[in-house]
Amino acid sequence: MTDQQPLLREDRDGVAWLTMNRPQALNALDLGLTRALRGAFTDIAKDGAVRAVVLTGAGRAFNAGADMGLLTRLSDAGDAAGDLVADAIENDFNPMMRAMHALPVPLIAAVNGPAAGGGASLALTCDIVVAARSAYFQLTFGPNLGIVPDLGGSWLFPNGAGRAQGLGMALTAERLPAPDAAASGLIWSCVYDDRLLDEAGGLANRLARGPTRAYGLIKEAFREQATATLPEQLHLEARLQREAGRSKDFAEGVSAFIEGRAARFTGR
Repeated sequence: MTDQQPLLREDRDGVAWLTMNRPQALNALDLGLTRALRGAFTDIAKDGAVRAVVLTGAGRAFNAGADMGLLTRLSDAGDAAGDLVADAIENDFNPMMRAMHALPVPLIAAVNGPAAGGGASLALTCDIVVAARSAYFQLTFGPNLGIVPDLGGSWLFPNGAGRAQGLGMALTAERLPAPDAAASGLIWSCVYDDRLLDEAGGLANRLARGPTRAYGLIKEAFREQATATLPEQLHLEARLQREAGRSKDFAEGVSAFIEGRAARFTGR
């Protein structure tokens, strides 16, 4: 891919394919790519024609985390570096992650290579992660840079793989190969490299044909459960079920079940 845009988007059959397009920088996050991702997630959330999303990287990496240009500017800032990095997180990186986290349709990461630092967080924020066997996940913040995991890394890894593995990765920066990430439950699946896009695309197409309004409500339920008590979650499920029960997809699903045929969902 030689297009100079930091992010490429192609819509096919209700699936938006987003390709981070900075292969020479291992798709590292500079402000251009960060803002492009935020804009894409915001636009897709308003686009009723998109019913699933695939996020991947151009070239040999998924995403290598912070761009070297940003790190160089921080190294020249002296005592002001802490304020500069915190401002960048609050003003650019966190808004991107919030837009991504709130996406109302299924989001699949096709991890084609290294997912390091913030790039690992980017992958794990997706709803379903499919990784190539050659890929790996790495929290490089502490041992390599003397900072803490950001872009949600300190929440995503312990919640996805458990405190022992998440904290161990943060303190050692050891790589977690994709097969081990799948075996630990951190990601959905690991596939042969040459099957990655076919597997992710097939999954996205399957989800795009499903009751995508219900999928959005399911995502909301799973977002809230991390901080909810059981009584609070039961109340939330009742509220979400009320909304789902009013949808055309629910009526179609019931009719199809009674009639013994495949449902034809429209996402409404």
